[in-house]
Amino acid sequence: MTFQPPNASTLRRDLLASFVVFLVAIPLSLGIAVASGAPVAAGLIAAIVGGVVAGLIGGSPLQVSGPAAGLTVLVAGLVQTYGWRATCTITLLAGLVQIVLGASRVARAALAVSPAVVHGMLAGVGVVIVLAQVHVVLGGSPQQSAVANLSELPGQLARPHTHSALVAGLTVLVVLGWSRLPKSGALRLIPGPLPAVALATALAWALGWRVPRVDLPSSLLDGWSLPVMPEGSLFGITGAVISVALVAAVESLLCSVAVDRSRPAGVPSADLDRDLLGQGAANAVSGLLGGLPITGVIVRSTANIEAGGRTRLSPVLHGVWVLVLALACGPLIEQVPLAALAALLVVLGVRLADLSRVRALRHHREAPAYFVTLGGVVLFGLGEGVLLGIGVMAVLALRRLTRLSVRTEQLVPAPGDAPASPRWHVVVEGTFTFLGVPRAARALQQIPPDARVDLDLNVDFMDHAAFDAVHRWRLAHERQGGRVDIDEVHEAWYERAVTGDISQAAKNPPPARWWAPWSNRRRRAEAALDAPEMSPADVLLNGVREYHGRTAPLVRPIMAELAMEQKPQHLFITCVDSRIVPNIITASGPGDLFINRNVGALVPRHGSRTPDDSVAATVEYAVNVLDIKTITVCGHSNCGAMAALLAGGTEVEHLEGLSRWLKHGNHSLARFLAEEPPGDEQPLARLCKINVIQQLDNLLTYPWLRERVDSGEIELVGLHLDLGSATVEVYDPAGGAFVPVPAEAPRPRSLT
Repeated sequence: MTFQPPNASTLRRDLLASFVVFLVAIPLSLGIAVASGAPVAAGLIAAIVGGVVAGLIGGSPLQVSGPAAGLTVLVAGLVQTYGWRATCTITLLAGLVQIVLGASRVARAALAVSPAVVHGMLAGVGVVIVLAQVHVVLGGSPQQSAVANLSELPGQLARPHTHSALVAGLTVLVVLGWSRLPKSGALRLIPGPLPAVALATALAWALGWRVPRVDLPSSLLDGWSLPVMPEGSLFGITGAVISVALVAAVESLLCSVAVDRSRPAGVPSADLDRDLLGQGAANAVSGLLGGLPITGVIVRSTANIEAGGRTRLSPVLHGVWVLVLALACGPLIEQVPLAALAALLVVLGVRLADLSRVRALRHHREAPAYFVTLGGVVLFGLGEGVLLGIGVMAVLALRRLTRLSVRTEQLVPAPGDAPASPRWHVVVEGTFTFLGVPRAARALQQIPPDARVDLDLNVDFMDHAAFDAVHRWRLAHERQGGRVDIDEVHEAWYERAVTGDISQAAKNPPPARWWAPWSNRRRRAEAALDAPEMSPADVLLNGVREYHGRTAPLVRPIMAELAMEQKPQHLFITCVDSRIVPNIITASGPGDLFINRNVGALVPRHGSRTPDDSVAATVEYAVNVLDIKTITVCGHSNCGAMAALLAGGTEVEHLEGLSRWLKHGNHSLARFLAEEPPGDEQPLARLCKINVIQQLDNLLTYPWLRERVDSGEIELVGLHLDLGSATVEVYDPAGGAFVPVPAEAPRPRSLT
């Protein structure tokens, strides 16, 4: 757990980021403490401990920890049940549990909780916060449950406290208006909650409004005493400790994963086990000192990254600034109206209850778990809601194991098929286990004995009973004069089972894949053997017919979603060579790749003497409109363009357009001639790899792109496809060479 001192540039970034995060943390920490029914100082203590202890020990350098809104409901219930000092003891014990979990290296197990349940829990917490804090906004007091808050709301609306409502309204307006300021403006360096609370406080003070305000003790540790053991059943206390430990752990780990995905280049990846140790230590210290439970907080962590934080010094310093403010500016904090803090929490609660996440969950059919969790948290409590959501997810998982769709249709005979030989198309989709065998068998038995059958197995799993049923039917059908062609869309369950028996595989060779070249596809029917050879156009149209019959029904749902808008995250620049199929070598599908293909996979340099904007236009659109995150240049062995460069262009000099285009490859050729050849590598093979590296450098000649690469917004990746072995290598900038793609690789590294 060594701490590396930052250089001057990094120190400057971290100082600014720590101050920005500090400005975010102060109002939210105060508001969360009030909403939890805890002393206001408890929020500041948690912010200090979360910044310093979790910042020093945690495994995610840029994650900022502190009191989180996600635990508000749970903490409020504990305070009402056991009292505040006993709740601090529960926090301390929960921290020790987290330390044990982190030492046991089980951190990733917490990520097994479905995002549908986590988002539903956060949405439920948001609803509970809004229902409670609306009463404070209107000058009243929140009730003990969300249902009670909802039932009392009409009466509170009928008798609002005007001054409190005006203070809260001003706070909300400033927060919402601040978020609409230009992102590049200097004012956006100041987080919206700070000016919102400052203006509301100034207004209430200037007009002399008598509204409830923050009440700080004379010292952060005023009235501190040793932890008090909770009074109650051992079962209830144990459940409370485990609830705080697990909920805080899951929220922190999910935050750590989210931060890790958006970390800038050069920042180490997160160590989840160490992060759990850091969170446990912080909770133990916070509970001992009388602070709120601590988790990783996505709002503060995101602010840290956007403000330029690069090391763990930033979250640590943010905790130091909170300590300095609490010690030096207590009277100033006591002027803050509680209605302003409540208004901040209402805004935060609304954002937590954002229903936009349901769209992605609906796509995976997990929305029921989201809404059940949300409703359970609001009606029954945090723990009960999460358990209900996990139960619904378990039911959905069991249901998926029994879900199988079998569709059959008779097709119009294809050209060359005997008129008397009917063609059938059968699609089996889902999880194909013994439970689905009766349904599949009924459908297959309805097919005429002499029919030609195209059987598509679009299954994510096939057990032996399902394989045996399909295989026996296939053998029986072919013995009766029929023909069966089996295509597997995902994994080759059937093919592997067949080829596992060598003798059986010899009798029944696996069918060609759908992506095989036309020349390797199934042979034509015997009646068509004497027919004239098809023209190239007929071959192409025949492939379109096969697409309509086989692939189109499978991709139609996703294509319908993509019909109005494309959202790729990757720009893929590669050669026009017919042997390269980007979607095969990246295992990608519709909507995944934005592709530019040109002779030699060249990228003309910015301001080149031979102007050409074709590739620049693609990159510009991908970066500025589609907001792609990765640009990949993929070369390949035996490239004809590179061979022409080695020959000095003499072979293509009669092709004027191609000759002009290949001038953009002269920098690759110059680099090839300047470097000492390693070993006995063939010149053409070496130039093909050097060309990829050079095109990555060419991309960096565009200033607007270089700026985004340097800031970590976009990553550049180099790939090389060896045609003979059908293997792909990735360029390693550190070693300056292409290396095999590891089985479990980290995120691709930026070239800068």
